[in-house]
Amino acid sequence: MERFTIMTPPRIEQSTKEERLAFVLNQWKCLSNCEICGKCSMLRGRNEEMLYADYIDGKRSYMDITLEIRM
Repeated sequence: MERFTIMTPPRIEQSTKEERLAFVLNQWKCLSNCEICGKCSMLRGRNEEMLYADYIDGKRSYMDITLEIRM
């Protein structure tokens, strides 16, 4: 059974666009265990790269976007 941990997102002012993109892609990577994971239901069929574009571009925090998409 694969375990996953929640990592702290790279701070915008201390990371590159590439590092932020890699973080987003890693955090939303499919675990192939939909019954337990829930990532797909949270994304609701939307693309994580598009949802987190402002974070990746350094405009908004990861947490702000995450809280917004949970609504």
